Amino acid sequence: DPLPPPLPKKQLRRAESLPEPGPSHRCHGNPEPRAGSTLYSIPPSHLRHEEGAPSSIPPRDRPCWEPKKPLTKSQSLGEPLAPSSPQKAPAPSLKELTFGTADGELGQLLESPAGVCGVVLGCLEASLARLSAHIQEELVGPEERQQLLEAELAGKRWAALRVLDPQPCCQSRDAWYFRVGFTFEHRQLELAAKVPKPCCSSLGVQSSLCTHCSIQRLLGRFSDRLPQELVLPRNPGEQSQAPSREEPACPATPPVLQVLICAEVPHQTLADFVRGSHALHRTSPGHYERLGCLLLLQLCLGLEHLRGQNVGQGDLCPENLLLVQCPCPPQSQQGKKEPLGLSLPRLLISSFFKAQEKHRPCSTSQEQDWTEGLAAPCSPAADELSVGRLIYQILHVDVSPEKALGFRSNRLPEIPSLSIYSAGLRRLATLLLHREPCRRVSIGQARGILQVLLWGPRQELFARSRKSLALLRGWLEAKRALLLLRFAEDSAGARGSPGLEEWLCCQYFQEATEHTLYQVTQALYA
Repeated sequence: DPLPPPLPKKQLRRAESLPEPGPSHRCHGNPEPRAGSTLYSIPPSHLRHEEGAPSSIPPRDRPCWEPKKPLTKSQSLGEPLAPSSPQKAPAPSLKELTFGTADGELGQLLESPAGVCGVVLGCLEASLARLSAHIQEELVGPEERQQLLEAELAGKRWAALRVLDPQPCCQSRDAWYFRVGFTFEHRQLELAAKVPKPCCSSLGVQSSLCTHCSIQRLLGRFSDRLPQELVLPRNPGEQSQAPSREEPACPATPPVLQVLICAEVPHQTLADFVRGSHALHRTSPGHYERLGCLLLLQLCLGLEHLRGQNVGQGDLCPENLLLVQCPCPPQSQQGKKEPLGLSLPRLLISSFFKAQEKHRPCSTSQEQDWTEGLAAPCSPAADELSVGRLIYQILHVDVSPEKALGFRSNRLPEIPSLSIYSAGLRRLATLLLHREPCRRVSIGQARGILQVLLWGPRQELFARSRKSLALLRGWLEAKRALLLLRFAEDSAGARGSPGLEEWLCCQYFQEATEHTLYQVTQALYA
């Protein structure tokens, strides 16, 4: 008889007490008990069944020939063995969680060491990142569409553009800007034709820059004769070469000029904005100085972006900083157009040069470093000092280079306290214009100070509790949750979609940490 003798009854009971393997794991054959750590092993070849041979052991009691995992001290006979236990699906990441996530996947995260609190905080950070990316796309347009537009404009000249206004819509220190129309995807787009002034072109640097909300974006370029209807002022307030009507018409050949096509149409420079806002500063100092903080914040973000690409701002002055109206005003403001002085425009850096060094060297002569930074706009020390001067210019305080050179660091012009932002702006200007370069704050630190001035934490947070990392972490987590709740409430009401200021706020709370807040508040509230 090829079949082995039946197993003893005692051993069969022990085998029956084990969990039954699934149907897919059952196989034909006869087990042979062995004295070892494994319960069953593959029998010798002379004891195996022939294929299709009958068996006297019922199929229910016939175990699989697959080797079993040894039983350990912590594993009882009533527990399932590792090979037969189902594999758990990996828990989803916090970035993938939505309201429609399956409860089974959500339960895996809730059982993690982070628990409910960690899941909620992680979801808040991921939600802020998605919201920030969505608002940025609304402000600058989808990247794929901008690339298609660049390809469509390649090789086009004045003949493919429609001049919307013969007069410049904006004149900066280094270029004139004209409003032009272009048909793209069956839609009429409004673009800006930038005509650089002589010896002011920075095309080689500008065309290599990555997209940023505070950097002027080029879509195309060409060289062509200027259309006859366009008017180029020779000087501010002086009209162009067009002959007067009383003089005999002398046809002059328009010169061949380089033309850059830009995505954003500026309506004024920062210098124009400051000149026209004296009355607003007197009547609404809090609103105006908040606008000033937001404009300076955009400038610092753009300068940080340029430094990361080893590029510097060519001439950091109010006349070379462009202001552009945001493309999508809130729905509540449609129909009642807000004056330009009250709405927040986008600030664009439009003049560039190739930086020789990424980091500003510490000058051996502090007096020379401070003097050159104020007098020479493209010197290595210019950025911090120029932003410090811009604070005074935005606040309508005279700080011309000739006058500023007569001041010492503790005798800078006084900034009057007109709003809750005045003291912080005064402190920031002092830190940026410090005569000792190693004690001067960087552009990144200035950006952090402006963010704290705008959205906190304010000094009263530390009135009842000593400043600590735990306190700042709790404040940051609570503000993130409250910010998203406000966005949800606004979207359900009639306030419309978030805009530029909301995007800047999202950027702050998305990137801030308790450590950066500690350093910035130390510098600001010292």
